[in-house]
Amino acid sequence: MALILTFLGKGGTGRTTVAIAAAKQLSGLGSRVLLVGQDSSPAFSMLLGCSSGAEPTEIAPNLKVVQLQSTSLLEQGWEEIKALEAKYLRSPTLKNVYGQELGILPGMDSALALNAVREYENSGKYDVIIYDGPGDMTTLRMLGIPEILSWYIRRFRQVFNESDIGKALAPFVPPVTAAVMNMSWSADDLTNESTFQANELLEEGKAAIANPNKVAAYLVTNNTPVAVATAKYLWGSAQQINLTVGGVILNQATTTAEIKTEFAPLAITELPQTAHWETLVNALPNLKAAGEAPKPIIIDTAASQVRVFLPGFDKKQVKLTQSGPEITIEAGDQRRNILLPPSLSGKPVKGAKFQEGYLIISL
Repeated sequence: MALILTFLGKGGTGRTTVAIAAAKQLSGLGSRVLLVGQDSSPAFSMLLGCSSGAEPTEIAPNLKVVQLQSTSLLEQGWEEIKALEAKYLRSPTLKNVYGQELGILPGMDSALALNAVREYENSGKYDVIIYDGPGDMTTLRMLGIPEILSWYIRRFRQVFNESDIGKALAPFVPPVTAAVMNMSWSADDLTNESTFQANELLEEGKAAIANPNKVAAYLVTNNTPVAVATAKYLWGSAQQINLTVGGVILNQATTTAEIKTEFAPLAITELPQTAHWETLVNALPNLKAAGEAPKPIIIDTAASQVRVFLPGFDKKQVKLTQSGPEITIEAGDQRRNILLPPSLSGKPVKGAKFQEGYLIISL
């Protein structure tokens, strides 16, 4: 099981430099590290000090680097889709469409990058995977894909099952599937989460994001007001996808009382201004200690409470609704649906308040 680390912060604060230093530190401590760069331009290789390509390349003992190329990833993914279609359908329809023909649509880069990281993690070749992505809301939305997609599947499946169309079509599912597929499914099979491999992958992804020993992020900032405000906003936004933020890395700046207050209770680590990698490596904190940070969400069934850690937001910036079977929290530019355990499911929200950075919801 590999630990996946990423870094969040405003552009220009040194996220890629910190990612490289982190890769050097952890590989030097004996972990097998893969540094994954999302930037396909020459800038990543120039900062790294050596060339990198679309396949993992060893640049130091225990340290490999790969530079993601969306076109190559799309081509590989398309072949997997065609193989999956051929597995289920008697007459596959995608066999005459080739991955080399496909272009990258908006949003594809994130999905392809997430799948690539997942496959590298599943390979068992690495102890730590460091993802150097955009470090902004794009990265958070990428990591939130399992949560969002699983919600769409769960809710729309339920809506379809309860609709007149779903009830009317149910008797025709077995003969139709038997005619066009290599197997016969019932209506229950088509709407069962366990039927499709995709649902299993989404659940695995959700569990990984929620586990700080599996996936964690660190904030990178300097002492400028804009950089601090951006980092704090990303901190709060990370909680909306259940991602643990393990600490703050203050790059080329000195910790002030104001910065301590802004990011309390996170630990803050100062990085000096230097051109020597060894100095940066030695200054980094223990990046495997993210589990000590506040948990993004705590569901207390005994107290009938849900506590969501939302630093950087106040009562006026958060919208809480319960229009469906789940609790919906809107903060910043993100919306999160919280699926409650059976003992709390269906209970109406009695009240909510902010306390020590937590939105406490009483049921």
